[in-house]
Amino acid sequence: MKMENATKLNLASVIEHHARITPEREAIVWNEMRFTYGQLNGLANRVANALKEMNIGRGDNVALICANLPFFPIVYYGILKAGAAVVPLNILLKPREIAYHLKDSDAKAVFVFEGTAELPLAQCVKAGFDEVESCENLIVMTIDPLAPCPFDDCKTLTQITANQPDTFDTVPTAPDDTCAILYTSGTTGQPKGAELTHLNLMTNVTTTYSIHLPVLDFTDGLQKNCLITLPLFHTTGLTVQMNTNMYGGNRTILMPRFEPLATLETMKKEKVNFWVGVPTMYWALLNYVVENDYDLTEIRANAKVFTSGGAPMPVELMNAFQTKFGVRVLEGYGLSETSPLATFNHFSRPSKAGTVGQPIFGVDVRCVDDDDNEVPRGERGEIVIRGSNVMKGYYKRPEATAEAFKNGWFHSGDIGIFDEDGCLSVVDRKKDMILRGGYNVYPRELEEIIMTHEAVSLVAVIGVPCDKMGEEVKAVIVKNKGFETTEDEMIAWCKTQFANYKYPRYVEFRDELPLGGTGKILKRALREEN
Repeated sequence: MKMENATKLNLASVIEHHARITPEREAIVWNEMRFTYGQLNGLANRVANALKEMNIGRGDNVALICANLPFFPIVYYGILKAGAAVVPLNILLKPREIAYHLKDSDAKAVFVFEGTAELPLAQCVKAGFDEVESCENLIVMTIDPLAPCPFDDCKTLTQITANQPDTFDTVPTAPDDTCAILYTSGTTGQPKGAELTHLNLMTNVTTTYSIHLPVLDFTDGLQKNCLITLPLFHTTGLTVQMNTNMYGGNRTILMPRFEPLATLETMKKEKVNFWVGVPTMYWALLNYVVENDYDLTEIRANAKVFTSGGAPMPVELMNAFQTKFGVRVLEGYGLSETSPLATFNHFSRPSKAGTVGQPIFGVDVRCVDDDDNEVPRGERGEIVIRGSNVMKGYYKRPEATAEAFKNGWFHSGDIGIFDEDGCLSVVDRKKDMILRGGYNVYPRELEEIIMTHEAVSLVAVIGVPCDKMGEEVKAVIVKNKGFETTEDEMIAWCKTQFANYKYPRYVEFRDELPLGGTGKILKRALREEN
């Protein structure tokens, strides 16, 4: 597309606006560190200038692997300013998985946080990076800004930005330009990159902001405080929290890891108004408060609205949490492919427990049968979505894109029911997907790797109920004759192959697996036994 007459629509505008109007306002808070909007914008400009020097810009993809630290927004917005697309990757991925994502996304550079002894991110990424010829630049974000790069053939963030100016003319990307590629697995195997445009994300950000506006009431001129405990590489933490709060001019408080006491203490210290969590986080906070008789007075005084997503929240848990914390909890529904928000329990009308609300502004949602005919209210059907929030497709996968967009609607693979009030309930998920603590785990990906173990003849990966995580991952294995291995040994091996949230916590050995008439493994029968 020619850019001569294109209107600039670059998501980096969400920080540029406040850097112009209120540069002294705090944008990012991490422990005792504070970054104003002016500082955040200037640091992002340095990153953009460095990328330009590397000949990376519009049409290129750049990977970002970082925990919830100030590095993340600085580099994220710097990449966007340069006109490139961001590829945020899960910090728990192993070298094999990292290499796959870098190759598949055609990333020209990767920024990675140095990590810790417990989670040596840079070492893990370097091992995967070395397998990818097309990815030419590895930039390490060191804990000590003045520290040398841990690898001889790479550079640190400080090294590439030290002599760069803190001003930059942001590249005027077009609305349909790819802004981010978020990887999401499918039931058919390897992860696919959902291409989200600047228009997709900007409209989802502005709509998410408007949904919370009545309760956050920005007309008083005071900044509101958002706490992020969900990982920023996750679509909810990235769009619903970071980008939306940058757009609103809020203070965004980052926590690299969710822990009940630390979260409660941060809510109190930073006077948190807005927080988003998955149901397991709500469960952990409520249990801690009850078991330790924690004083919620200060938290209740500031909390305005909390949001839940990632998995359906039990009605009993929601009611108990709202009563104890004195804050309204709103549920929504979406996917990586929908930027993510598609439906929400809007603050302007009463919530309906057990539902994920109504479609948001500019988005249509239906439940359809196998022939794509809309089903009557009260009947089950696949949830299909269309609107400005829906991705433009899966990166380099035209067939998968065509299949997902049958008849012009994005097919989620989730099963839902609309009630008489137009509220959506999600009653089932993609047939085999496992939802562990808010993270999607796709059995096919695990099965393909587990089958490479010399002791494994056949394997079926399923989800089993878990009070804490919602579901846990279990591998049911038929062993090869002549090979021996124990359950603990198999779990330990899987731990070296998969990200921490993916690997099976349970292994069961059997002589055979239940098979259907066509020879397919009957996973439903396995799940029903657990």
